[in-house]
Amino acid sequence: MYKQVSDSIEIAVLPEYLEEHSDPEAQHFVWGYTIHIRNLGKQSVQLLNRHWKIVDAQGRVEEVHGAGVVGEQPTLRPGEEFAYSSHTVLRTPSGFMAGSYDLIDARGTSVQAEIPAFSLDCPDDIITIN
Repeated sequence: MYKQVSDSIEIAVLPEYLEEHSDPEAQHFVWGYTIHIRNLGKQSVQLLNRHWKIVDAQGRVEEVHGAGVVGEQPTLRPGEEFAYSSHTVLRTPSGFMAGSYDLIDARGTSVQAEIPAFSLDCPDDIITIN
């Protein structure tokens, strides 16, 4: 599990290679991931937007911007957690993802929570270190 705390928001990520949805011969590699967002602060916050940077093993970058997560813009009171699952597809057997969430607190102050970079590696992929 990958974890990071920024602006009193803890983000934890658990990625998983989805072999049953992948087709290596067609260069179609699928990973699921579960994100836990916990409000460690003293005020409620609402998640407004997400930004992802997805990079494959050949350095191709895809950036994703959008409102909320999985169709929701959850509000988290102090101590509350919101979890969701999603997936991504790469054309290579490895890569990584990182990003951030834009939130707003009860006073109207913008908060940015960093999503820790996490690796996407097929279990059967041969990793070469240069």
